[in-house]
Amino acid sequence: MLLGAAPAVRSDDACAAVSACAKSGIEALQGWYNQDTGQWRTTNWWNAANATTVLVRYSKLTGSADLKAAIENTFARNSGGKFLNQYYDDEGWWALAWIDAYEWSHEGRYLEMAQQIFDDMSKGWDDTCGGGIWWRKDKRYKNAIANELFLSVAARLAADVPDRRKEYRDWAEREWRWFDASGMINEEGLVNDGLDNSCKNNHRNTWTYNQGVILGGLTALAAQSKDEGLLKRAQGIAAAAISHLSDAEGILHEKCEPNCGADGVQFKGIFVRNLAVLNAAAPSEKVAKFMDANARRICKVQTEDHRFSVTWSQASEAITAATQVSALDAILAAAGACK
Repeated sequence: MLLGAAPAVRSDDACAAVSACAKSGIEALQGWYNQDTGQWRTTNWWNAANATTVLVRYSKLTGSADLKAAIENTFARNSGGKFLNQYYDDEGWWALAWIDAYEWSHEGRYLEMAQQIFDDMSKGWDDTCGGGIWWRKDKRYKNAIANELFLSVAARLAADVPDRRKEYRDWAEREWRWFDASGMINEEGLVNDGLDNSCKNNHRNTWTYNQGVILGGLTALAAQSKDEGLLKRAQGIAAAAISHLSDAEGILHEKCEPNCGADGVQFKGIFVRNLAVLNAAAPSEKVAKFMDANARRICKVQTEDHRFSVTWSQASEAITAATQVSALDAILAAAGACK
């Protein structure tokens, strides 16, 4: 443990309430599921990867096989294109989804797909700005999210593929060295969106998911390298995000709320999902309370049909499958802490 005291034991009633909220929220999410496409109505391609991740997380947490058919269907309906497109960050989301699916199911096809995706992502690396992968294959922008995902996928694969462990770990370490030196982590300890044409921090928005994916990546790399310094760096970013991006009651917000388009509505849950990964490796009572407070508030303001909006602090009409997945990420983080 690196920070704080051991998390307090939560009451059985509180844990049961969060679990019930997760169950009803998952059922509501699947109301958007399109069996023919293996995706979710009202969301885009990369959002579907995160929805798949949530189904796997719920299945792993509960031990239920109820969602197995949907996960398999999403893979079967969409694997023809190998989950590749023009965006390296989109590819990274799918690689992580299938790594999670492999770790849950132990079915080799999922891990093989994740490896194929990573191999394509690695082609995006070059010496522009000293390294890093591009956001898109047209090579116009190097940003935080694509590189955070590259780090996370590499470090996760290092744990799951023994015969390529050194290769994946080398990639993860190379990525982190570059990212740490890139200047994208600003003086407040927050991650800005990317680099400008001079390879300097562009000081664009500090989106919550940019504060999140790096936490999961560093936690996975720390497990491979046994370097607790990486966990300390991750905890510093997490603390900065909680401090700067939450309201007075500790509820997380995206600056675009309530009009965050199709993408921004997904971001907060990704932060909390990765925060939970970090907190499992390096527990902090402050973080545990933060996760619990956000989950409780989401469940308190849910609609009568168990749908969750983009704004977690109060009811909002901005509800899609992506807002549902984002909120479920936060709920599952709190539910996982009850285990």
